[in-house]
Amino acid sequence: MPEKPEVMTVVKNLKPRLIGRTIMNCNVYWDNIIAYPTSDEFRENIINQKINDITTRGKFIVMELDDYCLLIHLRMEGKFMFRGELDEITKHEHVEFDLDDTTSFRYHDVRKFGKMYLIPKDEVYNTKPLNELGKEFYDDTLDEKYLHNKLSKLKVPIKTALLDQSIICGIGNIYDDEILFMSGINPNRKANSITLNECKKIIDNTRVVLSHAVELGGTTIKSFTSSEGVHGLFQNELLVHSQDNKPCPKCGKTITKIKIGGRGTYYCTKCQK
Repeated sequence: MPEKPEVMTVVKNLKPRLIGRTIMNCNVYWDNIIAYPTSDEFRENIINQKINDITTRGKFIVMELDDYCLLIHLRMEGKFMFRGELDEITKHEHVEFDLDDTTSFRYHDVRKFGKMYLIPKDEVYNTKPLNELGKEFYDDTLDEKYLHNKLSKLKVPIKTALLDQSIICGIGNIYDDEILFMSGINPNRKANSITLNECKKIIDNTRVVLSHAVELGGTTIKSFTSSEGVHGLFQNELLVHSQDNKPCPKCGKTITKIKIGGRGTYYCTKCQK
């Protein structure tokens, strides 16, 4: 699943093609992609809306239109395609936006897990799903006291807590493993056992890991590419994630893979006791 660096990379690639364009028509071929409002209302309201800016909030792409914000969550395999308006719709292209430059901008999703929301601009940050999100990794108010207060109430493993988007938004499974390894924290530790000093380490390493991943265009693993022909390079930098049976880059002990909360988790049993 795309995490924050991948979503930021998608936005970077979309901006030159979409900002300033007007949506002239919209077709929805799989209604379940539209989470809010109804599919018919979505189509009706988005026509003649100009794309003024594109940003992110957590793992959501946020397209600022004239009167609305279009929120897109890519889930497992969502991606975008640019086609000619007369090109045939393919099997996995579920939402089509016809733009004023005769381009057909299409949402492609093999598993059909992605979601779109069209919410009035003045409500978008005060209503679901964006109002449920925690702090961004680059937010100056994200500090050890904030994180310690959040974790002190949780008895789940720290690995699971860092995946909670209501605490720090944008961290997914891959970067969770990398952050905990760099912080020297066992992923099975209870969240409420994490000290204030360890919270500072987690925040510092979250910023290091995610910032570096953004610089490298995210991580290309399995089916994720940010757009056609665009691949991230951070997978070449991974220290522990997907490195099971390989030596730990710090101590040389073999990296271990376990399951925590149903998620594949990679760590060093020596460096993360």
